[in-house]
Amino acid sequence: MATVYTQAGEDKVVDLIDGTSAVHLDATNAKIGWGTGAGTAAKGDTALFTEASEARVVPTVSQPASDKNQWIATITANAAKTITNAGLFDAASGGTLVVHGDFAGIALASGDKIEFTITLEQT
Repeated sequence: MATVYTQAGEDKVVDLIDGTSAVHLDATNAKIGWGTGAGTAAKGDTALFTEASEARVVPTVSQPASDKNQWIATITANAAKTITNAGLFDAASGGTLVVHGDFAGIALASGDKIEFTITLEQT
């Protein structure tokens, strides 16, 4: 199990700092999605492992410390499935995968929910 700040995510944040990207990771653009495929999250990832059919959701965005940003979102299953990974994106579809995490599969029935908390600390 791993959670990684992807290379594409690092590039995105650098572009935000130097002003070459106008797409922020605020509640307007940030989205959290989940997937059902197998794999271990890695620095070079650009997509979830088998992104599930539910739409990515808008997270609640906060800054719990001066060097941290946090995104919290709940996704509801539209059918029975096992969720194995999740990530933070800068768009509702496509876009940049900023943070990607994998975990032991969580079996869900239709209507079940998972709340994801993604925290990014600049160190």
